[in-house]
Amino acid sequence: MSLDACAALVQRGDPDRFLAVMAAPLAARARLLPLYALNLEVARAPWVSKEPMIAEMRLQWWRDVVAEPHPRAHEVARPLHDLIRTADLPLPVLDQMIEARRWDIYRDPFEDQAAMDAYLEDTGAGLMWLSACALGATAAAEPAVRAYGWAAALAQYLHAIPELAARGRVPLLDGRPQAVAQLAVRGLIRLNTARKATASVPRAIRPALLAGWQAEGWLKQASRDPAAVGEGRLQLSDFARRGRLLWQATTGLF
Repeated sequence: MSLDACAALVQRGDPDRFLAVMAAPLAARARLLPLYALNLEVARAPWVSKEPMIAEMRLQWWRDVVAEPHPRAHEVARPLHDLIRTADLPLPVLDQMIEARRWDIYRDPFEDQAAMDAYLEDTGAGLMWLSACALGATAAAEPAVRAYGWAAALAQYLHAIPELAARGRVPLLDGRPQAVAQLAVRGLIRLNTARKATASVPRAIRPALLAGWQAEGWLKQASRDPAAVGEGRLQLSDFARRGRLLWQATTGLF
């Protein structure tokens, strides 16, 4: 029932990632869902209250869940704890993924591009690497998985720019069209770096990469039409979205 609760949570709160996990083999879903549910919980923690202290406490609660040797009676915490134990997930990566969300609590912009890059690395790339670890990845796959995860995280971040701005955040260091286009190109370069190392990513762990199925489309659109980012026009057709997901799930390519 806890796994069902994770599935329901992801379906409601992160429908695109839910589509990705449902395209994965059944055995992989059971390992991906607790991680995706955790990601959703920590991603929304900074937004549930206007009081920074409450958001800080929520994130700390999840850091404690990860660190404690015994599971808590919680619909996400219990299956997550079981997954951490059975898959021997790297605890520092989990902790960094949660800690990075502290940036979302406050309204300060990133200090510099390196800080933004680190945020994408700790959140999106970290989550994708944890997902791969849950499916049995070895260290040889980490560079490619993280490169793909970083590109996917950037694409998702660019897609969220209008909402972040509406909530009073300063999401980009430089919002000029040329700078946005260059940022998108950096994402495409990371994506191509991952693809060049395809041989290092065994077929068995590639379901972990399905969550990035829209990354290339969004990044290409942002590089060609950077104004679409701020205007909320970064969208793919339903046919393109589902076709890409089906192709990636069927071929195992990314």
